[in-house]
Amino acid sequence: MAKKSKEARIQVILECTEHKASGMPGTSRYITTKNKKNTPERLEIKKYNPILKKMTVHKEIK
Repeated sequence: MAKKSKEARIQVILECTEHKASGMPGTSRYITTKNKKNTPERLEIKKYNPILKKMTVHKEIK
């Protein structure tokens, strides 16, 4: 009997929503992983934006 491959964790990209709306050049993006079985909806996490120099909300774009 063959084992099933464990592909529950996927790589996602988080992008700053505040930076996108401000119109400033550049972007703040982070790459992370999530378990698509436990969290099927898009992630929304507060992360540091080095361009704006403050904590902002980053949402999953992929």
